[in-house]
Amino acid sequence: MGILEPGSLGQLFDKRVIMSSFEGKPPASPASLRFGIFLTLAVVLAIGIGIFLHLNRARNRALQQEMTALRQRMEEVAGKAESAHLRAAAAEQSARQSATAREQAENAKNEAEAEARQAQERAEQAHQRADEAQKDKEQAVAEAERIRREREEELIRLQDALGKIAETRRTAMGLVMNLDSNAIQFAFDKAALLPQNRELLSRIAGILLTSRGYQITVYGHTDDVGSDAYNLDLSGRRAQAVRTYLVEAGVPPEIITTRGYGKRSPLVEGTTPEARAKNRRVEIGIVDTILDFTQAPK
Repeated sequence: MGILEPGSLGQLFDKRVIMSSFEGKPPASPASLRFGIFLTLAVVLAIGIGIFLHLNRARNRALQQEMTALRQRMEEVAGKAESAHLRAAAAEQSARQSATAREQAENAKNEAEAEARQAQERAEQAHQRADEAQKDKEQAVAEAERIRREREEELIRLQDALGKIAETRRTAMGLVMNLDSNAIQFAFDKAALLPQNRELLSRIAGILLTSRGYQITVYGHTDDVGSDAYNLDLSGRRAQAVRTYLVEAGVPPEIITTRGYGKRSPLVEGTTPEARAKNRRVEIGIVDTILDFTQAPK
């Protein structure tokens, strides 16, 4: 159905009147004419409303299509925005993780550097302590060597001085002074000192008093005449008599001890008068308490 142009309704009415006159019909009455006009207007109105509704539906469909497309676009944009948001969040998380990793790496580096510095300081301190210990050791060795030389010189001096009185020999422990029957004599079965023995022991005490740092032991010996028990007791009493005199002469008692051997340690083997005379003796052992002469100097 087409749309009527303006003025077409009047033209249609005029045409109907003319056609009625041509057809030989009498003209319509005014009421009929009004009814026709009304009917025509109603038809035109209905047609207009139909056209309007048709156009409105078309616009609605277009609008709905546009809205659908807009929703799709919005959904697409929202999806892209969500994806972008997720990517941004992931990037932010990655950045935070990278920053944390960098911070951890920096902290680890700083800790490693601190530990390295501490290790270096400890190494330097250990090296310094080692140097100091080496210096102390060298000083101790030098001091020990100095003392050893001094004690060695003193022992040589003592040996020379005592050797002028009686036979004095060097041993691993120090010195041993041998007072045989030519140097000191006892009456038969006696331990008392004779006057000449006292003079000799006074000279020995004078030499011993000039030095310090020694331990003295007086050893008593007999010949092979008599029982073991008898000779052991006699040798002990004679050694004690010598000690008593040396203490009275000024030698500190705490550095002198005695020991009797009897006939167990003869100086020479044999039963001749000469051999027995050599075995009847008193020995004075002198041991340095500062140095151990059994060890070589280091």
